[in-house]
Amino acid sequence: MSQLERTFAIIKPDAVAAGKAGAILAHIEKAGFTIRAMRMETLGKAQAEGFYAVHKERPFFAELIQFMTEGPVVLLALEAEGAILKWREVMGATNPEKAADGSIRKLFGSNIERNATHGSDAPETAAFELGYFFRGYELR
Repeated sequence: MSQLERTFAIIKPDAVAAGKAGAILAHIEKAGFTIRAMRMETLGKAQAEGFYAVHKERPFFAELIQFMTEGPVVLLALEAEGAILKWREVMGATNPEKAADGSIRKLFGSNIERNATHGSDAPETAAFELGYFFRGYELR
């Protein structure tokens, strides 16, 4: 039996700019997630660098930071049974071309860099990411 858990998600700047945030939120709710917290904001450079610090030495880091700060994002705390794995499945593969039909990235992503959404990949990552963007009282 799966356990009720929370995961973190971002609707990225490309999807927000394309007017797809509402459709993605509808997709999330239809998939059975409860949205426990949600906020739209434009990330600052230091905020994005801190969040993506794990990728600091990667060649794509500067481009990733530029992309994630170019416009508003929607930050989400999602809850469901087995939420972390479930969200990864609902999002689809990182590269929209390889994502399953009907997945968010297949429907709304443009390419591997502009793939519409982010999601935590493990319980430890989810705990860090949720805490990075949401205060405890926001996650009741």
